[in-house]
Amino acid sequence: MKWKDWVHVTKLDPDKQLKEGDIDAIAASGTDALMLSGTLNVTKENLAALQKQVRAYDLPLVMEPAGPEAVLMQGVDYVFVPSVLNTTDVTWIVGKHKTWVQMAKGKIPWGEQIVPEAYIVLNPDSSVGKVTRSACGLSAEEVAAYTAVADHYFHFPIVYIEYSGMFGNPEVVKAASAAIDRAVLYYGGGINSAEKAATMGKYADTIVVGNAVYDQGAAVLKATVDAVQ
Repeated sequence: MKWKDWVHVTKLDPDKQLKEGDIDAIAASGTDALMLSGTLNVTKENLAALQKQVRAYDLPLVMEPAGPEAVLMQGVDYVFVPSVLNTTDVTWIVGKHKTWVQMAKGKIPWGEQIVPEAYIVLNPDSSVGKVTRSACGLSAEEVAAYTAVADHYFHFPIVYIEYSGMFGNPEVVKAASAAIDRAVLYYGGGINSAEKAATMGKYADTIVVGNAVYDQGAAVLKATVDAVQ
């Protein structure tokens, strides 16, 4: 299954610890893919350790780098590279990317493995919101406008509505969905039940579940998968 066809992705944070047996349960949940992603304390070492834990399972593996210092390309199917459109610091739109290219010294395997993402970060209290200095107090109309710019002007293949740690406003995601044409719409944030998964799954092409796995255990993941598949 290609990434464009996924409806459910499980996000695993290299800075957090899974309980014994959780990886087996995650792999058996029916999720379409695993994403290795975090904002704080992400290193090549803890990324490699998490990759080692999950690579034995027959699931697509995505690396989503927090910055150019820790990018893992070997042994993963895709590298989803975010640009935060509503940041107030251009570093998070293109600066980190320029640094990555310089650090890689021409060895980035441009092609299907590298997938750009347009992030719209909407939780001001989240780590990603603070680190990227994002202007999070956006109306649904403003989010839709960012979405249209990402899709029609910059041609990002993914637009990611990120509430990171809180359940967002379905009307905002609905507005983004109405503004999008070609890109795949991702939603992440606060999905910890089948009901919340179904609510956002009505508008987003792909939902991302992360914190619930650590807070409530892998059993809740199966419920969110069943709600959208």
